[in-house]
Amino acid sequence: MVVRFLLASSAILSLSACNLAPDYHAPLIAVPAAYKETGPWQPAQPADEASRGPWWQQFGDPTLDRLEPQVDKANPDLAATVARYDQARAAAVEAEAGLYPQISLGASSIENRQSSRRPLRVGGPNEYTANTLDTQASYEIDIWGDVRNKAAAGRALAQASAADLATVRLSLEAELASDYFTLRGLDADAQLLADTVAAFQKALDLTQTLFAGKIVAGTDVSRAQTQLETARAQVSDVAGRRALLEHAIATLVGEPASGFSIPVEQPKIQMPNLPASVPATLLQRRPDIAAAERTVRAANAEIGVARAAFYPSVSLSLLGGFQDTRFDAPSLPLSFWSVGPDVTLPLFTGGQLDAQESAAYAQFREASEDYRATVLGALQEVEDNLALIHWLGTEEGNETAAVTAAQHTLDSALELYRQGATSYLDVVTAQTALLQAQQAAIDVQARLLEAEVGLARALGGGWSPEDLPSEHAVTALAPSVLATP
Repeated sequence: MVVRFLLASSAILSLSACNLAPDYHAPLIAVPAAYKETGPWQPAQPADEASRGPWWQQFGDPTLDRLEPQVDKANPDLAATVARYDQARAAAVEAEAGLYPQISLGASSIENRQSSRRPLRVGGPNEYTANTLDTQASYEIDIWGDVRNKAAAGRALAQASAADLATVRLSLEAELASDYFTLRGLDADAQLLADTVAAFQKALDLTQTLFAGKIVAGTDVSRAQTQLETARAQVSDVAGRRALLEHAIATLVGEPASGFSIPVEQPKIQMPNLPASVPATLLQRRPDIAAAERTVRAANAEIGVARAAFYPSVSLSLLGGFQDTRFDAPSLPLSFWSVGPDVTLPLFTGGQLDAQESAAYAQFREASEDYRATVLGALQEVEDNLALIHWLGTEEGNETAAVTAAQHTLDSALELYRQGATSYLDVVTAQTALLQAQQAAIDVQARLLEAEVGLARALGGGWSPEDLPSEHAVTALAPSVLATP
């Protein structure tokens, strides 16, 4: 009997190499050979071999270098994402546990009392104790790859969660850098307005002196006063906008806004030359693309799980132990045991299994299209920021020339006004034009820095495929940490 059981078990185990999941291939995406939005400033050769450390250090700003690591240490959104990654790892470990036998130990001590008037009473005690000690073992034979595909799906989803963590980290780092550069642009704007207020005050003093000498009309004084107060109003507006950005940065680095501040200054920020390389490398350098691809792999494995449900499920079970009315040492006559296979074959499910298989294929198609959308979106983000950097660079040169011309116009208008050769309206017009040109130049510089940040984010920052944890790493029973990139 035992021999026949072992032979049958060996035959069943020999079938466990089957796998009903389709052969997996990552979705194919038609990727262009080169980016469209390039300019003469763009390096022609790929530079993927360059150092890919903390990407924000390329801007050469000590304050930004100090703030960025705090995102990893204290940002609550990132910490929540780490917790979600730990959940995914735990789910992967749980799915992989099905590959191994499940063993449990049980013990009980029960006091029993039977009715003295029970039917068919033949004798025996009315009160007795039942002490039981048993061990149970069960193992599902993975004939059709059901358990293996569940484990593979769990590992792939855990890897996708790890890539999601990298995506959130990169997004928060980019948001911090963008907010910081916008804040520094406002610092430059505030300094410009402070200088402008001082210049407009001198112009008002000049018109008041000329008006006192009855050389100009009172309208010149009112116009000068209007220019001065308008500039002062802009100072308050800039201060309010800067305060909001400072609060946003405080939240990003995990600090209360009430106790956080960034000193006003205008540091010299380097304009990095980020290598865009070629579009094909983008498929490996973006963590969100890696997450989308891992999700497709998990969906492919789930098809195998759904298809295996149509076939017999076979498991082996073993139960053995000892039972006695006293706590005597276990002895062979008091032992009990059972061993054998358990086979389940679905015969009629009302279309449930067909629906589950259809849903699995639909989820695979959905994941494949999500992957395709992620790749297309990534290519668009790179192209967008390349275009911005290109055209903002041209605009920056134009604005610089405009500031020079507007300054010359104002100098000439003021000189002519002192000589009485022109009206103050020409001075007001020249002042307005210069201030607008200077503010536009500052705005272009800030937008150019933000575009560089956007390009760094679009290129994956410092992420690389080697940062994705292996299948073994995601099933290791150890808590993850907020590792510095």
